Amino acid sequence: MTRRLLLLGIATMTASLSAADITYVKTRRVDHVDVHHGTKVPDPYRWLEDDVRKSKPVTDWVEAQNKVTFGYLKRIPQRQGIHKRLETLWNYEKFGSPFKRGSHYYFYKNDGLQNQSVLYAQATLDSEPEVLIDPNTWSKDGTVALSGTSFSDDGRFVAYGVAEAGSDWRNWRIMEIVGRRKLSDELKWIKFSSISWTKDNRGFFYSRFDEPREGAQFQDLNLNQKVYYHRLGTRQAEDVLVYKRPDHPDWGFDAEVTEDGRYLVLTVWKGTDDKYRVLYKDLQEPFGMPIDLVSTFDHEYSFVGNEGPVFFFKTDREAARRCLVAVNIHQPDPQHHEVVIPQREETLTAVGLVGNLFVAHYLKDARTQIRIHAMDGAFVREVEFPGIGSARGFGGRRSQTETFYSFSSFATPPSIFRYDMVTGKSTRIRQAKVPFRPEDFTVKQVFYTSKDGTRVPMFIAHRKDIRLDGKTPTLLYGYGGFNISMTPRFSISRLQWMEMGGVFAMANLRGGGEYGEKWHRAGTKLQKQNVFDDFIAAAEYLIDEKYTRSEKLAVMGGSNGGLLVGAVMTQRPELFAACLPAVGVMDMLRFHKFTAGRYWVDDYGSAENPGEFKALHAYSPYHNLKPGTKYPATLVTTADTDDRVVPGHSFKFAARLQHSHAGAAPVLIRIETRAGHGAGKPTAKIIEEVADKWAFLVKNLKMAPRGLE
Repeated sequence: MTRRLLLLGIATMTASLSAADITYVKTRRVDHVDVHHGTKVPDPYRWLEDDVRKSKPVTDWVEAQNKVTFGYLKRIPQRQGIHKRLETLWNYEKFGSPFKRGSHYYFYKNDGLQNQSVLYAQATLDSEPEVLIDPNTWSKDGTVALSGTSFSDDGRFVAYGVAEAGSDWRNWRIMEIVGRRKLSDELKWIKFSSISWTKDNRGFFYSRFDEPREGAQFQDLNLNQKVYYHRLGTRQAEDVLVYKRPDHPDWGFDAEVTEDGRYLVLTVWKGTDDKYRVLYKDLQEPFGMPIDLVSTFDHEYSFVGNEGPVFFFKTDREAARRCLVAVNIHQPDPQHHEVVIPQREETLTAVGLVGNLFVAHYLKDARTQIRIHAMDGAFVREVEFPGIGSARGFGGRRSQTETFYSFSSFATPPSIFRYDMVTGKSTRIRQAKVPFRPEDFTVKQVFYTSKDGTRVPMFIAHRKDIRLDGKTPTLLYGYGGFNISMTPRFSISRLQWMEMGGVFAMANLRGGGEYGEKWHRAGTKLQKQNVFDDFIAAAEYLIDEKYTRSEKLAVMGGSNGGLLVGAVMTQRPELFAACLPAVGVMDMLRFHKFTAGRYWVDDYGSAENPGEFKALHAYSPYHNLKPGTKYPATLVTTADTDDRVVPGHSFKFAARLQHSHAGAAPVLIRIETRAGHGAGKPTAKIIEEVADKWAFLVKNLKMAPRGLE
């Protein structure tokens, strides 16, 4: 391996920045070559991996790139009108589903354009709500967010997480609800952890990492997570260490106290796969050690609840689409596991235990299906929904006879329902009032054939009055990974795209969880190319069926979906007119060396493995950009505080894309400041970013958008 560091050079930009005449930042290249299993792999932009908050050359590069990008965007005539209409559409009251803790109900609400949603409390569903936590008061720019809550069993205290600038790191604090008194307790260096209170309401269990090296908290790998118990009113340094595994620094832990307060359940994970080891500790034995209940990572065992020593788990053991089993802790061997809810044709995605009934969440061709079962597994009823869409919620406790859920679809704004667990009656208690006409839009589901003959579903939504003549601007969205299912839900940004006259399509690619573990595995590691083939086939279907043509087709995806867009645009650049890869994993040979990247080896594999290296190198977006190629118009987006997918991925990809690109279409990068991977991003920043993306597409798809002033 050789390495020769060169200085960053910033080129002078011209006064006019049109699609055909952009003076890009001249990014210096370095002579850096890695050798993987005998293969030499140049990495000419390695220096762009340096932390943008610490490296002046990278900071200068970011500022220069943003100057070029915003110089281009501000010259798009429709940009201001898009932003104004988007702001109008966004300005409606948004409610989360209520939940009850102690004697009060709680819900999140955003008045419309508030940067962060506010947590409210009310004594009854009809009483006047009162503000409990308003994160909008925490910062002037709205970049400090409320990132989770956990209430003590008696409802006296609430622990709440605070996230700054979109980082995955959380600081947790405590409030006594009556009087809104904030305790002095503050817990730091918490990431990927829940908070679970003990039944006596005196403290809680949580997981955290050791304090990172100074200045390395946004780059270093996250290793050696440990479980602690915190007693209210004490310093974090006094917290009791409950469990650690220094022999397995890659293991992470989720600690949950059973609803009856008797047991602590430790779910052990080591990546993104739903494959868990499980331990339990009897909290009536203060000096007792955690005991293994599931001792391998072979299968999913997601804890649902318990009936004394009988624990209920959602599992994929001998059930690729998952089932619910009962495990007696005194007879933990798998041969003693009892199936409570058998596997069905539909995919079981979650199970709750509310009002002594199991609430089973299924996906039927990526649409929500909810089935209610008695505790012995007997089917009780199915919840009826008003059409194709997604339902979320159905949380609660065994002692509660009511639960709440929301339902929405691409052209159906969210409604909040109260569901009576005894009678099965749904009562709508709130409905979003968005200034548009849902009846003007249509949503349908189609199935198309991928390269290897696999049948893949796709949702398509658009205005009813568009002409399907092959000339309609179309935006195709995808993800395809980590067992995550893409379901039809309401989105203001997608609504505006359709309102302007565009078609929106979302493909349910392999790698997701729509059809269970087999579907997921078919899009991982050595089979990852299936995901890209599915996405390309979706694009070809939209063209063949006269929705659009290549000159009018854009693709979009974020995170793993950013990788998806990066891969297909390097494999089939002629198929698309525009590409929007967001916060993407672009360097598939080094992703596992930063922050949470090591977890993704479950889905991607690792360059450390010779066979997996070959597959990764074959599709890695950064490494497959070819000089002299005409690439589609591309707007890469990322953020400087993204410590999930570090921004160096997008920096390197954009630099190499600009170096390789031989066409006239713009290839730009937009870098948000004081923002992260997406969670907690303030409303103002979201609207600005969406407006920029839509303006970019309007310009490069030669779109005449409707409804703009």
